Parts: sequence; C-alpha cells; structure tokens
Amino acid sequence: MTTERANASRAWAHWVPVLGWVRHYQRDDLVSDLIAGVVVAIMLVPQGMAYAMLAGLPAEVGLYASILPLILYGLLGTSRTLAVGPVAIVSLLVATGIVPLAEAGSAQYVALALTLALMVGLIQFVMGIVKLGTLVNFLSHPVISGFTSAAAIVIGWSQLKHVLGFNVPRGEFIEQVTHTLGHLGETNPVTLLIGLAGVGTLLFFKNRLGSLLQKVGLPATWVVPLTKAGPLLIVALGALLVGALGLDQRSGVGIVGNVPAGLPPLTLPQVDTGSLRALLPTALAISFVGYMESVSVAKSLASKRREKIDANQELIALGVANLGAAVTAGYPVTGGFSRSVVNFAAGARSGLASILTALLVALTLLFLTPLFYYLPQAILAAIILVAVAGLIDTKSFVHAWRYSKADAFSLLVTFFAVLLIGVEQGILVGVVVTIALYLWRTSRPHVAEVGRVGDSEIYRNVARHTVQTSSAVHMLRVDESLYFANSKFLEDTVLAAVADHPDIKAFVLVGTAINFIDASALETLEQLHHALEAVGVEMHFAALKGPVMDRLRTIGFVDEVGAQRFHLSPHDAMIALGAVAPTNGHQQRQTLPAYAPVKR
Repeated sequence: MTTERANASRAWAHWVPVLGWVRHYQRDDLVSDLIAGVVVAIMLVPQGMAYAMLAGLPAEVGLYASILPLILYGLLGTSRTLAVGPVAIVSLLVATGIVPLAEAGSAQYVALALTLALMVGLIQFVMGIVKLGTLVNFLSHPVISGFTSAAAIVIGWSQLKHVLGFNVPRGEFIEQVTHTLGHLGETNPVTLLIGLAGVGTLLFFKNRLGSLLQKVGLPATWVVPLTKAGPLLIVALGALLVGALGLDQRSGVGIVGNVPAGLPPLTLPQVDTGSLRALLPTALAISFVGYMESVSVAKSLASKRREKIDANQELIALGVANLGAAVTAGYPVTGGFSRSVVNFAAGARSGLASILTALLVALTLLFLTPLFYYLPQAILAAIILVAVAGLIDTKSFVHAWRYSKADAFSLLVTFFAVLLIGVEQGILVGVVVTIALYLWRTSRPHVAEVGRVGDSEIYRNVARHTVQTSSAVHMLRVDESLYFANSKFLEDTVLAAVADHPDIKAFVLVGTAINFIDASALETLEQLHHALEAVGVEMHFAALKGPVMDRLRTIGFVDEVGAQRFHLSPHDAMIALGAVAPTNGHQQRQTLPAYAPVKR
C-alpha cells in the first residue's frame, strides 16, 4: 500500500508540480521567494502596461494578464524561476493578428484578444497532453534569431510615435518607416524630452547603477532590486511631472488616462467560426514562438541549479496560464527572458515567487491605479524600447556565417521576411527555408570510401587516412539517414563506384551514421541488391543500428538479402568476405548473433 501511495503521489506531482516542491519547502525559501516576487512585480507592473499598449490593448489588460496566469503557472510549471506574463514578441504578434480585424482598443479588439488567448491556451495544452513539444524544433535557432531581431526593430519603430508625439497609422513596417520619416517636423519636443529622459534613466539603471552600488559596498541583496527599479521610478516620476505641470493639457503630452481599479472581471471569449479561422495563424505563431522563448529560458536557468525541466509539462502549464488569461480579461502570455533572469538572480526558489508577484499586481490594481492616470505614453514606450534593444542579435549572424553559410542565409531570409512581408509570414518563410535547406543538404550526403587503418579493426575515410583497401571489396560509408530525398543519390553513387572498380566482387554499405531508412530508400536498396547481383557483385551491410535492423528484419529485407550478409562491423564484413585474416583471436562470423528487437 505504501508503494502504491508513493507511486500515486509521484504521478500527481508530475501533473501538478506544486505537490512536489511544496513537500520540501523550507522557511528560508519563503524569504527568497518573497524578495524575488517583489522585485519581479516592480518590473512587471510598468512592463505589463507597456506591452498591453504595444498589443493595441488598454493598459489595464496587461495587469489583468499578470495575475491568474502567473498563479496557474506557479502551480503547474516545472521551472522554479520562469516569470510568466506579457512579453514584447507575443504582444507584437497579438497586434499583428487582430489589427486587420478590429480597431485597436475597441471592444471588439479586446474580445478578439480574449479569443486569441483561449486558442493559444488550447493549442499549447493539447500539444503538452499528446507530447508534441518537439514540434518547436522546426523553429531553428537561426530562424528564431532572425525573427526576434527583426521583430525587435518592428516593435521599437512602432513605439517611436509615442516618443515623438505624433500619430503613425498601423500598417506594414515600410509604411510606418516612411510615414515617420516624412512627419518628423511634427515632433512634440516635450514628449520627446520625456521619452529620451526615460530611455537614458533605464540605460543608466541597466548598465551603470549596479557597479556603482557595489563600489559603495551595498549588500548584493539590495543591488538587484534597486537596479531593476528603473521602470517603476520613471513611471512614478513621469506621472508626477505631467500631473503637476499639466503637460497633457499645456503641451499635448499623451497620457495613459483612466485605469480601472479592481480585480480583473470574469470573461467569456467569443467563439465563432469566422474569428477562429481568422486568428488561427496568429494563435499557432504565438503558441510556437511563445513556448520556444519560454522553454529555452527555463532550461537555461534550470541548468545553472542542476534542475530539470519537463518540456511537455511546460506546454500544459503555459496552456492553462493562457486559458486563465482568457477568462480574466487578459491576453496571451508566456515566459519572459528579462524578468525570468531577474527572478533567478533575486533568489526565487519555487513557483511561490510567481504567485506572490501575481498578488502584488492584484494589490496594485486594487489600490494604486489612480496614480497611473497622468503616466506619459512616452515612458511606457521607453520601457519597451530598452527592453527590445537586447533582442537584436548580431552575434548569432556572425557565428552562423562563420560556421554555416546555409544557417546564416536562413537567418537573413527570416529577418528580411519579417520586415518586408510581416511578422507571421516571416516566421513561416523562415521555417520553409530551413526545411528546404535541410532537404538540399541531406539530399547529397557525405559518402566516404573506407579502408583499414594499419592492422587494427578500425576503418576510416581513404581520403583522410593512410589505409589498406581490397581490390575485391568496395566499402562505402554513408554519413546520413536514408530517405526519399537522397535514395537516388545513393543509388547513383554505388553504381558509379561499381562501374569504376570492375574487379570488385562485393560491395559493403557501412551504416554507422544511418539512423533511419524510409520506404523510398528501402525500395532503392532492394533495387541496388538486384542490380548488383545481376553483374556478379554481392551486396553486404555493416554496423547497421539496432532500430534500423529491426525494421529491415520485420519487412523481410534481411531474409531477402541473406542474414549472412549483415555484419556487426566493417572488420567483420572484411573477414567474412576473406579480404582480411582474423586478428587477435577474432573469429570469422558468418551471421549476426541472435538478438531480440527492442520494443519502443
């Protein structure tokens, strides 16, 4: 019974991770979680409002999305330091998907944002349940790097209108650039000054304040909260300055205006076929990109503490968090990089830090919203500008260019596709280019003729090593799995090798790098076997992996070719063919040893 209870407990803890960490929670953990929760809340309140504005939503929606989603993730997430909430990239995707359907800020626009959160939540939840977390591998690092860099530029440019103080119609990036440059003469100098002051203050807090505080001997526990208080400071000073001097009336400075007090209302997203169809591409993009950003940050931080992340459970947790946003007047959320790093640095020990952050945001909504009335939009824009500046990644391009021109090409294509044809389309183009490059690269795999190194049992590429070869046995190693795109290339390569070596009596295919053989490649191997038999050349195989052999046995290919022609290693093949003599007691093995297929 004890064992059954233990197994049941582990099963529940797998699906509800809070049941795992709460059993080992200690008093010291509470202090660390409380500090982390406060620090992240200091960042999240102004950021949440700013990102909501970026998404085309009222400022309070960003705060609504920072309460229940954080609580739900804190209970269900496997990362103890990931800070979930509104983020810049997802906010941009929300605006991109909804702007063509409704006017920004309208009731219909807000309703569609709820529907989008519902769709993202369902997509991520289902993907987690059926364990499809690996699908995000189609978003390669170069594609993500190109996308985020271009998206950062799009986001930054979209916020210039709030810093410059004049309206720029929403539209394609090039249209916004043209309109902004053509109307620079309409810049509001007071708004510009406020925006630049906000950017300068944030950069000082981000880059200089920490070292200065350390020099004066301030304890490290105080350095992190103070350096991350820059957004809150400029929000307070900006609202105070505009309110005290009446700059909204006297100088036309744009302000946030009324932010409704109180906890988020319960909402029911609208579900109709037209909206679902129109929002599906955006929902898929947010689901993949948001999860990719979230899980990469979570894994990076977890590795520093030797903790583990369950990728599929992360999908479930993020899905439930987005469902929570959908029913509490929020919009899609995911794990943010900067806040998660701060959460980690501030000492977060468990999901309780996320829950405490949510409670502090709720208290802000209950009691502090009147203070945001005179908050300049230029200050929120400054927060976004500084946050997204770090997303522009030039190092990845330089590294990719040095290592793989193809990866660098996919990065550039994604980057310019996002800028020129749109955010969602840019992601799709990047994925298509990545797959196309993979097919092109693997359609002509590296094939090496191998020979024996000295008197050893090691066989290596004849072009790289001094080796011994046999005139009667030709041995090729294919450094790629065999599938429809490269099967004909393999056939042409083998037949050409046989034509170039008329004295050979046997051909050996070395499969040390073959992880899979699809139906097209199997058909090609069957044709090769018969073609070689017709010209008096035996076809042999060496070092095929267990899963590959399982499939070949099941389909009957091993019996068709003959089990005696499948060898454990190249050296076994050469001994069986009489090309070399057994060494060091190595006995000639005519067939593979008996073994049972592994069930998968």
